[in-house]
Amino acid sequence: MNFTLKQLRYVEAAGRLGSIAKAAIEVSISQSSITASIDALEASLDYALFVRTPAKGITPTSAGREALQLIRTFLNQSQQFESELQSQGGDDAGLVRIACYATAAPTFLPPILKSITENFPGISVKVMEGNMMAIADYLDNGEVDLVFTYDRHVPQGQSFEPLFAAPPYALISRSDEASQRPSITFEQLSKKPMIMLDLPYTRDYFFGLFRARGLEPDVAHSTRSSEIAKALVEGDFGFTLLNIRPRNYSPKDSRYSVVPISDSSDVPVFGISTTGNLRQPKNVRSFIKICTKLRDDGIFDSCTVTA
Repeated sequence: MNFTLKQLRYVEAAGRLGSIAKAAIEVSISQSSITASIDALEASLDYALFVRTPAKGITPTSAGREALQLIRTFLNQSQQFESELQSQGGDDAGLVRIACYATAAPTFLPPILKSITENFPGISVKVMEGNMMAIADYLDNGEVDLVFTYDRHVPQGQSFEPLFAAPPYALISRSDEASQRPSITFEQLSKKPMIMLDLPYTRDYFFGLFRARGLEPDVAHSTRSSEIAKALVEGDFGFTLLNIRPRNYSPKDSRYSVVPISDSSDVPVFGISTTGNLRQPKNVRSFIKICTKLRDDGIFDSCTVTA
């Protein structure tokens, strides 16, 4: 077989996006070049990778799905090889690709990125955000080197480095007398209107916290945005549950309060997930080392709310 890394990247992009046109835009190449790469690889393999439907894009065949997974694994290893090669014989350098659970990113990432800039100026960081399901897919597909997520959503076979426990807490409008309490219970919260953060895994997790106690939350509104959830709390539409403290939260200046939940026993751990059984490039290892040092120095303590 005779094919190049570029051809494999073109084929992988087309398969991931389900469209030759979208792949051409992503990799900044003509559609004919994408098509030629697919044709060349199919001819070399002697089987079809995709079913092509006019006006509907392309769909991987059964064999094509398996081939795409092998291609993604190979491209990921190639990226790691390039980073490792760049970092030999000198300071850490090269690109580290990370993904972070979107509701945690604004609070959690700034001190990490600042420390990386100060300690490893040769390292550049590409940041992707998404819900827990999306960032897990980024890692599975080899689009990132590591993800920041919760331990309960790390698939078997992946490695996990814990950073801090993140108990759930209630965000309550200051117009509600409960916002002045030192803590609150799930039973007390179940009697108030709730703004549900409706994201994959997150919704089931928050529902489970109530149902484990024989309670049912009174969901008045739902949103996929933590920022909108906070805005609705400020507007006195109800409370919401979160695990990571809002960035730059100030009790004096905010129109809501963060209130610990006194009977919270189901506490997830936030940390770093990487592909298991895979030696990471030097710059990725240095990035993780910075994160664990910040953890040991207590930098992430301000990210959580505890009773």
